[in-house]
Amino acid sequence: MPIVDDIAGIRRILRTSRTIAVVGLSAKWYRPSYFAAKYMQDHGYRIIPVNPGYQDVLNERCYATLTEVPDRIDIVDCFRKAVEIVPLAKDAVAIGAKVLWMQLGIRNDEAAKIAIDAGLEVVMDRCVKIEHARILGGLNWAGVNTGIISARRPN
Repeated sequence: MPIVDDIAGIRRILRTSRTIAVVGLSAKWYRPSYFAAKYMQDHGYRIIPVNPGYQDVLNERCYATLTEVPDRIDIVDCFRKAVEIVPLAKDAVAIGAKVLWMQLGIRNDEAAKIAIDAGLEVVMDRCVKIEHARILGGLNWAGVNTGIISARRPN
């Protein structure tokens, strides 16, 4: 599996995934991790918080590590520093996740290689919320000049 960095690939991942483990999810409403997770939850995705500092976030039980999560996970969404991604990639492989997703500003080639070698898809330096809004129409009335958002109705 390659690094996914194209619109079609990201669209496919977002359409076929339903469960997102958000590693580093904060319970503070003003943090980017909370904002992104809340948005995705509001758009029908199941959010599984992973943060040892909380018991629950967004009305979901919070787990200390990925390996403690008993449910199947499609996307491991990492809100952690780049140097912390390699162990998360190994955990994502161990739990059978489909996608390792590194948030905006996060790139780790070693972690990407671990995930890709195990058959996971990898997205780096992108926000799951921004990509969902941009590609699948979550922007509503506001648009961005990407050529994807249009006033024309789809066929």
